[in-house]
Amino acid sequence: MLQAGRRGPSVSVLAFEGMSVFEVGIVTEVFGLPRPEFDFPWYELTVCSETPGPVRVVGGATLHTGHGLDAFAAADTVIVPGVPDVRATPSAALVAALRAAHTRGARILSICSGAFALAGAGLLDGRRATTHWRYADLLRTRHPGIRVDADVLYIDDGQVLTSAGSAAGLDLCLHVIRLDHGPTVANMVARRLVVQPHRDGGQAQFVESPVPPGPDDDRVARSMEWALTNLAHPITVDVLAHRAHMSPRTYLRHFARATGTTPIRWLITQRVHAALPLLESGTAPIEEVATAVGFETAVTFRHHFTRTMRTSPSAYRRAFARPPEAGTRR
Repeated sequence: MLQAGRRGPSVSVLAFEGMSVFEVGIVTEVFGLPRPEFDFPWYELTVCSETPGPVRVVGGATLHTGHGLDAFAAADTVIVPGVPDVRATPSAALVAALRAAHTRGARILSICSGAFALAGAGLLDGRRATTHWRYADLLRTRHPGIRVDADVLYIDDGQVLTSAGSAAGLDLCLHVIRLDHGPTVANMVARRLVVQPHRDGGQAQFVESPVPPGPDDDRVARSMEWALTNLAHPITVDVLAHRAHMSPRTYLRHFARATGTTPIRWLITQRVHAALPLLESGTAPIEEVATAVGFETAVTFRHHFTRTMRTSPSAYRRAFARPPEAGTRR
């Protein structure tokens, strides 16, 4: 049982005028809800604004908070969600609060375009950071001292952590739980949220995946759906083109237009993704996992898995293996 009076680490998140509440909602869901299933104190969340009082948000609603920048800067973990205007300069008061939190040793996170606030405070100078892919070039241009990486979902650079588009904030928050409490707790929270404990660390697929513009691309989409249900079998461009009733050359052109990548690169990514639940939930040898998702050899599987996930299959299994269910034995 959790002892009364024990307090968890403090987390603050900033609410802006004119913001979408989605990212604040992510932070609230992860850090603000009570977790009685754990025998240790959960986080203490405070929603703040630059000026205590009403904060108008997208949709005509108003969020009210009694906490200002002093409370925001005083937390153990300080989170800045997406700013309403990426071209605006953060206020002097916010810059001072962020710098004070950083100097004090707080862990500072940004979600989506919140990176522009951190950059405006000078906290990303000389660091590797990310933001939504739509804003990556602007962040590079306005802050050339930042090593902007638009191909990842989040970046942990020690004291300062940044994430990509809005939903990637969930990946970053789960990463923070993994840092603080280990993979088992992070996986349990992910299951409560009905999300994957770990997603592939790339947002490039979202950069280059427009809605298919025509019937030819609908045929490509149907061939991709077929491939996803047949990953364990040999799949070539010729096979996919036949499924789409196209010549291989035509299929390659339409596939690239619809996805921004090649069929083989896409297949490799899908096979790596399909291996994740097998590694998390089972004890089958790596060779069997490789075969089950369509790789010819374990060597090929390890190579592509490591390039995609930036870790080996064995290391991923050790980090994210699900605990046995109550009443079962390993």
